[in-house]
Amino acid sequence: MRTTINSASLNYEILGSSGPWVALSPGGRRALAAVKPLAQRIADAGYRVLIHDRRNCGASDVMLSGDAAEHEVWADDLHALLTQLDALPAFVGGSSSGCRLSLAFALRYPQAVRGLLLWRVTGGVFAAQRLAREYYGQYIAALQAGGMGALCAMPHFRDLIAAHPPSRDQLLQADPQQVITAMNRWSAGFLSEAGLPVIGATQAQLQSIKAPACVIPGNDNTHPKAVGENLARLLPDATLDILFDEHLDVDVVPAEDWAIRETEMAAMLLAFLKRHTG
Repeated sequence: MRTTINSASLNYEILGSSGPWVALSPGGRRALAAVKPLAQRIADAGYRVLIHDRRNCGASDVMLSGDAAEHEVWADDLHALLTQLDALPAFVGGSSSGCRLSLAFALRYPQAVRGLLLWRVTGGVFAAQRLAREYYGQYIAALQAGGMGALCAMPHFRDLIAAHPPSRDQLLQADPQQVITAMNRWSAGFLSEAGLPVIGATQAQLQSIKAPACVIPGNDNTHPKAVGENLARLLPDATLDILFDEHLDVDVVPAEDWAIRETEMAAMLLAFLKRHTG
């Protein structure tokens, strides 16, 4: 299904036909398919689960502009989409960038959140530097070398065009210097938050979140186990669930390693949802 939210055409799906609303977002810039198997498990347990392609992801529009951080823009889009669906308040959650989206959602729309489902939490200097380079630095270099055509040839944007062909015209019509300016601003935001408890929120902001939360820490240098454990301590009403006992000294553990443990993770999330839906 498609709908227009905040001037962007977004692709979305709803799994389940009744029950409390849950919205889940994948990590990175992955399309909704990355979180669909987990979402289906939750829907099968009696929930209505919204999954969607965030702008600049999957089959949704590409709009590389704006002053707010991308996870804040995504939070605003999700709130507007859930409002359109008459699905508020909802449980909101996600992995990595989806976790940042969820925390931003809770900070910007506290009355709209029944609870948070947070896994693979990002934080620390390594994560900030790696993600600034991964999400923006490589694309700034391509834009400087070859303009919007060079950006379109990069694997992520090539995939966006394949999933939603109008994205090609949206990209080619954009001003490369304005895109560079936006990406430099977003990159600087990541780097400036390297010392925060999590990327995207201060300690005071985290301690202000009243919604209950289920936190499942990551296990690599982009999603340090200690960062997730600390988040659970800072949130006033958090449940800490450990899926992986050991932290691995690698940049990022492949998503496939987490998919193998999806049954266990779904059980953790469903136990939390059951406690908070009566």
